Amino acid sequence: MTEPLIRFHDVDFAYGSAGDRSARPVLHECNFRLDPGQRVALVGPNGSGKTTLLHLVVGLLRPTSGRIEAFGRTRREEADFHEVRRRVGLLFQDSDDQLFCPTVAEDVAFGPLNLGQSRDEVHRTVAETLGMLGLSDYADRVTHKLSGGEKRLVALATVLAMRPEVLMLDEPAAGLDVEATERLVEVLAQLPQTMMIVSHDREFLDRTTTGTIDLPGLPRKDRR
Repeated sequence: MTEPLIRFHDVDFAYGSAGDRSARPVLHECNFRLDPGQRVALVGPNGSGKTTLLHLVVGLLRPTSGRIEAFGRTRREEADFHEVRRRVGLLFQDSDDQLFCPTVAEDVAFGPLNLGQSRDEVHRTVAETLGMLGLSDYADRVTHKLSGGEKRLVALATVLAMRPEVLMLDEPAAGLDVEATERLVEVLAQLPQTMMIVSHDREFLDRTTTGTIDLPGLPRKDRR
Protein backbone atom coordinates (compact mmCIF):
# COMPACT_ATOMS: atom_id res chain seq x y z
CA MET A 1 0.00 0.00 0.00
CA THR A 2 1.23 3.51 -0.83
CA GLU A 3 2.42 5.49 2.16
CA PRO A 4 0.38 8.67 2.72
CA LEU A 5 2.03 12.06 2.32
CA ILE A 6 -0.02 13.56 5.16
CA ARG A 7 -1.96 11.78 7.87
CA PHE A 8 -3.95 12.97 10.90
CA HIS A 9 -4.58 10.62 13.83
CA ASP A 10 -7.40 11.70 16.18
CA VAL A 11 -6.38 15.35 15.95
CA ASP A 12 -8.16 17.83 18.21
CA PHE A 13 -7.67 21.57 18.01
CA ALA A 14 -9.11 24.48 19.97
CA TYR A 15 -8.31 28.18 19.81
CA GLY A 16 -7.23 29.31 23.26
CA SER A 17 -4.96 28.10 26.04
CA ALA A 18 -5.11 24.54 27.32
CA GLY A 19 -7.53 24.35 30.21
CA ASP A 20 -9.10 27.70 29.32
CA ARG A 21 -12.88 27.38 29.65
CA SER A 22 -13.30 29.99 26.92
CA ALA A 23 -11.20 27.97 24.43
CA ARG A 24 -13.07 27.42 21.16
CA PRO A 25 -12.94 23.80 19.88
CA VAL A 26 -12.70 23.49 16.10
CA LEU A 27 -11.55 19.95 15.26
CA HIS A 28 -12.35 16.82 17.25
CA GLU A 29 -10.84 13.39 16.54
CA CYS A 30 -10.02 14.40 12.98
CA ASN A 31 -8.63 11.53 10.91
CA PHE A 32 -7.63 11.67 7.27
CA ARG A 33 -4.87 10.71 4.88
CA LEU A 34 -3.63 12.40 1.72
CA ASP A 35 -1.99 10.00 -0.72
CA PRO A 36 0.36 10.81 -3.62
CA GLY A 37 -1.49 12.01 -6.70
CA GLN A 38 -4.75 12.80 -4.95
CA ARG A 39 -6.64 16.01 -5.67
CA VAL A 40 -8.95 16.46 -2.73
CA ALA A 41 -11.63 19.06 -2.00
CA LEU A 42 -11.78 20.06 1.66
CA VAL A 43 -15.35 21.14 2.34
CA GLY A 44 -17.56 22.01 5.29
CA PRO A 45 -19.55 24.86 6.80
CA ASN A 46 -17.95 28.08 7.99
CA GLY A 47 -16.11 27.42 11.24
CA SER A 48 -15.66 23.71 10.58
CA GLY A 49 -11.87 24.01 10.59
CA LYS A 50 -10.86 23.90 6.92
CA THR A 51 -8.27 26.68 7.12
CA THR A 52 -7.22 25.46 10.56
CA LEU A 53 -6.50 22.00 9.13
CA LEU A 54 -4.24 23.44 6.42
CA HIS A 55 -2.33 25.47 8.99
CA LEU A 56 -1.91 22.40 11.17
CA VAL A 57 -0.36 20.49 8.26
CA VAL A 58 2.49 23.00 7.91
CA GLY A 59 2.92 23.65 11.62
CA LEU A 60 1.54 27.18 11.81
CA LEU A 61 -0.78 25.75 14.45
CA ARG A 62 -0.24 22.75 16.75
CA PRO A 63 -2.90 20.21 17.71
CA THR A 64 -4.39 20.21 21.18
CA SER A 65 -4.10 16.42 21.04
CA GLY A 66 -3.57 13.70 18.48
CA ARG A 67 -0.76 13.12 16.01
CA ILE A 68 0.25 14.56 12.64
CA GLU A 69 2.41 12.60 10.21
CA ALA A 70 3.98 14.17 7.13
CA PHE A 71 6.24 12.43 4.63
CA GLY A 72 6.62 9.36 6.81
CA ARG A 73 7.50 11.11 10.08
CA THR A 74 5.54 12.30 13.09
CA ARG A 75 5.77 16.08 13.34
CA ARG A 76 5.59 17.73 16.76
CA GLU A 77 8.16 20.48 17.24
CA GLU A 78 8.90 23.57 15.17
CA ALA A 79 12.04 21.97 13.72
CA ASP A 80 9.96 19.01 12.51
CA PHE A 81 7.97 21.29 10.24
CA HIS A 82 10.86 23.00 8.43
CA GLU A 83 11.02 20.17 5.92
CA VAL A 84 7.23 20.10 5.61
CA ARG A 85 7.12 23.78 4.64
CA ARG A 86 9.70 23.17 1.91
CA ARG A 87 7.61 20.37 0.46
CA VAL A 88 4.09 21.73 0.97
CA GLY A 89 3.02 24.97 -0.71
CA LEU A 90 0.25 26.76 1.21
CA LEU A 91 -1.85 29.47 -0.42
CA PHE A 92 -3.28 31.63 2.36
CA GLN A 93 -6.90 32.72 2.34
CA ASP A 94 -5.82 36.38 2.58
CA SER A 95 -3.34 37.25 -0.17
CA ASP A 96 -1.98 40.18 1.84
CA ASP A 97 -0.59 37.63 4.32
CA GLN A 98 1.56 36.21 1.52
CA LEU A 99 2.74 39.30 -0.37
CA PHE A 100 5.24 41.65 1.22
CA CYS A 101 7.78 42.71 -1.44
CA PRO A 102 7.57 45.95 -3.46
CA THR A 103 7.01 44.32 -6.86
CA VAL A 104 5.39 41.18 -8.23
CA ALA A 105 8.69 39.76 -9.52
CA GLU A 106 10.36 40.26 -6.13
CA ASP A 107 7.51 38.50 -4.35
CA VAL A 108 7.70 35.50 -6.70
CA ALA A 109 11.50 35.41 -6.49
CA PHE A 110 11.63 35.45 -2.69
CA GLY A 111 11.02 31.72 -2.16
CA PRO A 112 13.37 30.40 -4.87
CA LEU A 113 16.14 32.71 -3.61
CA ASN A 114 15.74 31.28 -0.12
CA LEU A 115 15.94 27.79 -1.58
CA GLY A 116 19.39 28.66 -2.88
CA GLN A 117 18.67 29.07 -6.58
CA SER A 118 21.15 31.18 -8.54
CA ARG A 119 20.06 34.57 -9.88
CA ASP A 120 19.75 33.12 -13.38
CA GLU A 121 17.66 30.20 -12.11
CA VAL A 122 15.42 32.55 -10.15
CA HIS A 123 14.93 34.76 -13.20
CA ARG A 124 13.83 31.73 -15.24
CA THR A 125 11.57 30.48 -12.44
CA VAL A 126 9.87 33.86 -12.10
CA ALA A 127 9.36 34.22 -15.85
CA GLU A 128 8.00 30.68 -16.24
CA THR A 129 5.66 30.93 -13.27
CA LEU A 130 4.22 34.32 -14.21
CA GLY A 131 3.81 33.16 -17.80
CA MET A 132 1.96 30.04 -16.72
CA LEU A 133 -0.60 32.19 -14.86
CA GLY A 134 -0.90 34.81 -17.59
CA LEU A 135 0.97 37.38 -15.49
CA SER A 136 4.05 38.02 -17.63
CA ASP A 137 3.21 41.72 -17.92
CA TYR A 138 2.90 42.05 -14.15
CA ALA A 139 6.54 41.48 -13.18
CA ASP A 140 7.32 45.13 -12.46
CA ARG A 141 3.90 46.05 -11.07
CA VAL A 142 3.70 47.34 -7.50
CA THR A 143 2.09 44.51 -5.56
CA HIS A 144 0.01 46.52 -3.08
CA LYS A 145 -1.66 48.43 -5.95
CA LEU A 146 -3.08 45.29 -7.56
CA SER A 147 -6.74 44.33 -7.39
CA GLY A 148 -7.84 41.56 -5.05
CA GLY A 149 -8.07 39.05 -7.90
CA GLU A 150 -4.66 40.03 -9.25
CA LYS A 151 -3.13 39.63 -5.80
CA ARG A 152 -4.71 36.18 -5.59
CA LEU A 153 -2.92 35.03 -8.74
CA VAL A 154 0.39 36.58 -7.68
CA ALA A 155 0.12 34.86 -4.28
CA LEU A 156 -0.43 31.57 -6.10
CA ALA A 157 2.62 32.33 -8.25
CA THR A 158 4.75 32.70 -5.11
CA VAL A 159 3.63 29.22 -4.03
CA LEU A 160 4.14 27.56 -7.43
CA ALA A 161 7.59 29.12 -7.81
CA MET A 162 8.76 26.99 -4.88
CA ARG A 163 7.95 23.80 -6.87
CA PRO A 164 6.37 22.04 -3.86
CA GLU A 165 5.33 18.39 -3.88
CA VAL A 166 1.94 19.16 -2.33
CA LEU A 167 -0.31 22.17 -2.90
CA MET A 168 -2.74 23.29 -0.21
CA LEU A 169 -4.89 26.05 -1.66
CA ASP A 170 -7.28 28.05 0.51
CA GLU A 171 -9.96 29.63 -1.71
CA PRO A 172 -7.69 29.94 -4.78
CA ALA A 173 -10.47 31.28 -7.03
CA ALA A 174 -11.74 33.92 -4.59
CA GLY A 175 -11.99 37.31 -6.30
CA LEU A 176 -11.15 36.02 -9.76
CA ASP A 177 -13.24 36.95 -12.79
CA VAL A 178 -14.49 34.27 -15.19
CA GLU A 179 -11.48 34.49 -17.51
CA ALA A 180 -8.95 34.26 -14.67
CA THR A 181 -10.85 31.36 -13.10
CA GLU A 182 -10.77 29.47 -16.39
CA ARG A 183 -7.03 30.06 -16.62
CA LEU A 184 -6.58 28.81 -13.06
CA VAL A 185 -8.56 25.63 -13.80
CA GLU A 186 -6.35 24.99 -16.84
CA VAL A 187 -3.15 25.56 -14.85
CA LEU A 188 -4.17 23.27 -11.98
CA ALA A 189 -5.13 20.54 -14.47
CA GLN A 190 -1.60 20.57 -15.88
CA LEU A 191 0.27 20.50 -12.59
CA PRO A 192 1.67 17.20 -11.26
CA GLN A 193 1.36 17.98 -7.56
CA THR A 194 -0.89 16.32 -5.03
CA MET A 195 -3.51 18.90 -3.98
CA MET A 196 -5.93 19.78 -1.24
CA ILE A 197 -8.24 22.64 -2.15
CA VAL A 198 -10.63 24.63 0.05
CA SER A 199 -13.39 26.45 -1.80
CA HIS A 200 -17.04 27.35 -1.41
CA ASP A 201 -17.39 27.17 -5.21
CA ARG A 202 -18.66 23.64 -5.83
CA GLU A 203 -18.39 23.98 -9.62
CA PHE A 204 -14.73 24.97 -9.28
CA LEU A 205 -14.07 21.98 -7.02
CA ASP A 206 -15.88 19.63 -9.42
CA ARG A 207 -13.47 20.74 -12.16
CA THR A 208 -10.25 20.62 -10.14
CA THR A 209 -10.58 17.76 -7.65
CA THR A 210 -11.48 14.08 -7.70
CA GLY A 211 -12.24 13.36 -4.04
CA THR A 212 -13.66 15.06 -0.96
CA ILE A 213 -12.84 15.37 2.72
CA ASP A 214 -15.91 16.67 4.54
CA LEU A 215 -15.47 18.50 7.84
CA PRO A 216 -18.97 18.58 9.29
CA GLY A 217 -17.99 20.90 12.11
CA LEU A 218 -18.68 20.50 15.80
CA PRO A 219 -22.24 20.86 17.11
CA ARG A 220 -22.92 24.48 18.02
CA LYS A 221 -23.11 23.66 21.76
CA ASP A 222 -19.55 22.27 21.59
CA ARG A 223 -18.17 25.42 20.01
CA ARG A 224 -18.99 27.45 23.14
